[in-house]
Amino acid sequence: MRHRIAGRKLNRPTSHRMLMLRNQVTQLIKHERIVTTEAKAKETSRLAEHAITLGKKGSLHHRRQALSMIMEKPVAHKLFDDLAERYASRAGGYTRILKLQPRKGDGAPMALLELV
Repeated sequence: MRHRIAGRKLNRPTSHRMLMLRNQVTQLIKHERIVTTEAKAKETSRLAEHAITLGKKGSLHHRRQALSMIMEKPVAHKLFDDLAERYASRAGGYTRILKLQPRKGDGAPMALLELV
């Protein structure tokens, strides 16, 4: 039974999974939209929402926490400068997941993850 177990394993070891999700959060903030599978989009959305909340708080401690999640410093600056202003009056729900056609090769359900 999976009671009280949050998150998906995505069929990867922990280190690979965390690195992949950190990279996807970085690319989402950088480009403001990415195309990925539905499961990865849902997990990336959780981390991206948390990163944007840290960006809104803006203290040194929150910057360091966000930098542990985001892999590029210019992207972190964008998070704390541009996105924090954009979402200042919004209480959550910073990302949107739109379902796309299944992937041609293996039929995996695809999704577009974008910032609102």
